[in-house]
Amino acid sequence: MRTNPGIPLRFLLVCTLVALRAPVAHPPFVRTPSPYLPNPPLETQTPTTTQTTPRQISASSNPTAAAAAAAEAMSKARVYTDVNVLRPKEYWDYESLTVQWGDQDDYEVVRKVGRGKYSEVFEGINVNTNERCVIKILKPVKKKKIKREIKILQNLCGGPNVVKLLDIVRDQHSKTPSLIFEFVNSTDFKVLYPTLTDYDIRYYIYELLKPHNVMIDHELRKLRLIDWGLAEFYHPGKEYNVRVASRYFKGPELLVDLQDYDYSLDMWSLGCMFAGMIFRKEPFFYGHDNHDQLVKIAKVMYVPNALRGGMISLSQAPANAAILLFLVQGKYYYNIGNSTIIAFAALGLFTAAGCMHVLKRWGKQPYHNWHKL
Repeated sequence: MRTNPGIPLRFLLVCTLVALRAPVAHPPFVRTPSPYLPNPPLETQTPTTTQTTPRQISASSNPTAAAAAAAEAMSKARVYTDVNVLRPKEYWDYESLTVQWGDQDDYEVVRKVGRGKYSEVFEGINVNTNERCVIKILKPVKKKKIKREIKILQNLCGGPNVVKLLDIVRDQHSKTPSLIFEFVNSTDFKVLYPTLTDYDIRYYIYELLKPHNVMIDHELRKLRLIDWGLAEFYHPGKEYNVRVASRYFKGPELLVDLQDYDYSLDMWSLGCMFAGMIFRKEPFFYGHDNHDQLVKIAKVMYVPNALRGGMISLSQAPANAAILLFLVQGKYYYNIGNSTIIAFAALGLFTAAGCMHVLKRWGKQPYHNWHKL
């Protein structure tokens, strides 16, 4: 018997309809020069006569050649590039998805547990089975965004550490949709992370992307990745929205408005969490805005001109040990909290991966002066 009777989901939707009906502003994305990048050298700003190369002439007169040249210039993932190209269209074509709606009267709300830009989240209960669940009531957004999240969750169903989608319901009058998920008795990461031991970090570290979207039941060693609302199907050459992720975990691509990003974006977030847990500094890169975030990153990942050429082809060979040591600032090496965890090998891996990522993304025009921030 519950001491506090649950609230019918239908009643809650009616009570919160006014708040949820407020549309979320989505100004059209316009590709403009990033204000966060340093100005190019003065000599590059001097007006000069434009010289057209034979390749440009050929591309302008031949649409096929122009398309090929544009595709060649686009950034592509180094791994799993064609994973969705090889899949049947039904796997990634979320706009054609037909949603199977359940009965919202099967669920009652117990308490509110959080909110986000696109949803309100509640702890709930299934009145038929008396099992706890999580109810995510979505704010008004485009139908294809809702279908995309549902399609991704359905494709990942049964995968390790992915939150399980139990049901999809909506109010019959307002048509407000809600997603029903399995319940995870999670601890706030700001409370949990400082208590993690060496063994704990090794257990969880390979599965983290962003603290707020990782639910951890530490007693049961249960981890679930949640909030797939902004997840996307990757297609090579496609441009994606840069208004995603939280600032402290944003990859450099997002901070300089680079739209043709790929899976490596998640690896940057992983590295930020890795560093925060090991060095007991959360968040690891704490910028006040996008420009300041770039500055914070550059101060840690700084590479002088004399080393940039060699770092482009950096490997884990012993000859690069001196470069790795130079790149990590002394204040991030050891402290009381990480003295039993940190090792040179871990630092080398963290630094090499971070530097390679930054240099490969910023080592070309127009990002060649990033280290001068």
